[in-house]
Amino acid sequence: MNLIYMDHHATTPLDAEVLAAMMPALTSEYGNPSSNTHAYGHAARYMVDSARAQVAQLVGAPRPDDIIFTSGATEADNLALKGIAHAKDYMPARNIVTLAIEHKAVLDAARRLQKENVEIRFAAIDPYGVVDLDDLAAKIDKNTILISIQTANSEIGTIQPIREIGVIAKKHGVPFHTDAVQALGRYEIDVMRDHIDMLSISAHKMYGPKGIGALYVRRGLKLTPIIDGGGHERNMRSGTLNVPGIVGLGKAAEIAKRDLKSESERLLKLRNRLEDGILRRIEHVRINGHPTNRLPNNLNVAFAYVEGESLILACRGVALSSGSACTSTSLQSSYVLKAINVPDFLAHGSLRFGLGKSNSEEHVDIVLDLLEKGVRRLREMSPLYDMAKEGVSIESAHFSRHARGK
Repeated sequence: MNLIYMDHHATTPLDAEVLAAMMPALTSEYGNPSSNTHAYGHAARYMVDSARAQVAQLVGAPRPDDIIFTSGATEADNLALKGIAHAKDYMPARNIVTLAIEHKAVLDAARRLQKENVEIRFAAIDPYGVVDLDDLAAKIDKNTILISIQTANSEIGTIQPIREIGVIAKKHGVPFHTDAVQALGRYEIDVMRDHIDMLSISAHKMYGPKGIGALYVRRGLKLTPIIDGGGHERNMRSGTLNVPGIVGLGKAAEIAKRDLKSESERLLKLRNRLEDGILRRIEHVRINGHPTNRLPNNLNVAFAYVEGESLILACRGVALSSGSACTSTSLQSSYVLKAINVPDFLAHGSLRFGLGKSNSEEHVDIVLDLLEKGVRRLREMSPLYDMAKEGVSIESAHFSRHARGK
């Protein structure tokens, strides 16, 4: 498939080094790591232990055993929220503090806990999606059992002040969980320095295999498991370990740590080339999210007077997204863009660019040409754009057209 792939927030291709590392576990070294009576089991256990150490090193965990392997970040998020809530179910008026722009794995887990009489409190965010630290602190009380705030947003790329959040959490004696899926390999994280108690990890967002992830859990933190049967993973996640996936996650973590600085710098240059080109060549555009404090590979742009889905079709041969992968089948505006007060008529024209290892300056220049031509063609068919050329503002044009029922 000869596509220019710019949807690396949704998933990433499997790195060749990762695949090579996984092959023995997929073929000759097929033992169960829980089998202690023969060499096959011992070999599998050694591979799992090695991978656990690689993941621990990526996030700065002091002990490899602080890493609990899961089926992915969705399960890790669920274990963090539900594990804490169920361990604290004796507390009256339990509450969790989070953000309205969290990943659905956090938000939906929180909504499920609401049915168990756990209050969910949303800290305020600014128009860029950055948490208001004063409001966050004000939302915490003696019945707060968890703060869960993502490191970086998967749609708009905004990076949160994780260390400052960790300090606030520690001051109040409240565990702090962060979904770091989008940030790992692109932004340096250290769970000890940043006072993080739990951290969710996904392999397939950093060039590893799908179906494997992990949750860092600070030693001493009590979680009630959400999967029972065998007491694996410090009694937090039962089930036979996915050895090939774990090996792949470990290798992906090693590469992410090794290449973090160089690859982040390369991606930032590409992102800036793309952003500068859009702003220079296309009028009536808006950058969604923080202008600078964002992931180096992320760009979310609203193109006024066009529909995002139509623009994606116009950019034939380029893999892009008009929203997060988990909501791309919905015709509704992105809940993240709504939360930062992007009007619907701009949200519907927003595209997310997720750059990655396979992208080059040539790719960026090709995409810029396609965008410019696509926007021009779509706007030629837009009555809203005709009104804009007559001097009517974006908002006035939209609402005037809507009032006439067109």
